[in-house]
Amino acid sequence: MDTRRALLSALESGPVSGPALADELGVSRAAVWKAVEGLREEGFEVESTGDGYVPPAEPAYCAAGIEFGLGAPYAVEYHDGLSSTNDRARALAAEGETDVAVVADEQTGSRGRLEREWVAPSGGVWVSILTRPSVAPARAPLFTLAAAVAIADACREVGVDATIKWPNDVLVEGSDEASEGGDPVGRGGRKLAGILTEMEGEADRVSWLVVGIGVNANLDAETLPAGATSLRAERGGDVDRRRFLARLLERYAELADDPDAILPAWRERASTIGRRVRVETASGTVTGRAVDVEPPGALVVETEEGRTRVHAGDCEHLRDADVR
Repeated sequence: MDTRRALLSALESGPVSGPALADELGVSRAAVWKAVEGLREEGFEVESTGDGYVPPAEPAYCAAGIEFGLGAPYAVEYHDGLSSTNDRARALAAEGETDVAVVADEQTGSRGRLEREWVAPSGGVWVSILTRPSVAPARAPLFTLAAAVAIADACREVGVDATIKWPNDVLVEGSDEASEGGDPVGRGGRKLAGILTEMEGEADRVSWLVVGIGVNANLDAETLPAGATSLRAERGGDVDRRRFLARLLERYAELADDPDAILPAWRERASTIGRRVRVETASGTVTGRAVDVEPPGALVVETEEGRTRVHAGDCEHLRDADVR
């Protein structure tokens, strides 16, 4: 563990003196001081007291702030602004890195599935998680489902009852009348978050996996595209983005370590199961009732011709009046 991470870990239990930390790590006091100054430059305002160094009462939204007390095995790379956290995570993958969460306060060139527009201004939670899971490429879709569960759980912990629409939209359900402008794209709710997963692999294993997550956190709903919402709008106030993101990362790590738990957790939070759906796929349109999700994330639809498994597509929730 480097001096910076060791200092963050030591600060979790209260004041820590520079000499004590230097002795414990076998480094010079100057190295400890340099690590403290590095944290301060990141925005993590360490205080010097008679008892030693003390962490800030309310850590800032920065790399050290997010890592402080984080119960997930990720290093955090923070940027005030990036074109795309996924692009940066792919670059890190090419350099051989792994277990990194790339975070940006804002993104200027972000995108969603199918190259759709994704607004990513300051105030949202924009993160891409780079890992190298020991799984075959065919099982990679499970990690997208894991991310959706992690987002939904983090939202619920701050008081927003989020659900998941297959495959990767996190929504706040409600009637069309409850949402200004209705539900023009058939999402079945107001979109709160989305996921864009990218990977590189060989026939039998994933080389690297990047799960890009965007959550409309402390944003005004009227600044978002039609049919979208934010945590701020739904709960009537802002969330602590640092704590929210830490919980999201921790939950994702838990699920990534236990792939067998992903599908059961996803089903429990899904709004698609039991609904009538229309899914646009590369080979045509599938219409019917969604009855299950099977490994590694295929939607099972009961149609007039029988059950169909859909591995990829654009899913629309239907009302009875829409079925024809």
